[in-house]
Amino acid sequence: MQNSSSSARTKEHLAADVNKSTPATTEPEPSYVKLAMRNMVRKGGKSLQHFALTTIGLLAVLVGLAYLTR
Repeated sequence: MQNSSSSARTKEHLAADVNKSTPATTEPEPSYVKLAMRNMVRKGGKSLQHFALTTIGLLAVLVGLAYLTR
């Protein structure tokens, strides 16, 4: 009989702790795309530089493959 009352008391304390730790208005976490866009805006120059390097590299690979397989 003692175990059931102590376990019920423990469950009440756990529920109270969970309610204290979560804010009343829970906003969903921003999506990965939203975070990536925010990061890209914050570091615009570096993102554009990396995009340009990637584009040039991909074009170089495609032109190289076209030349080798002609």
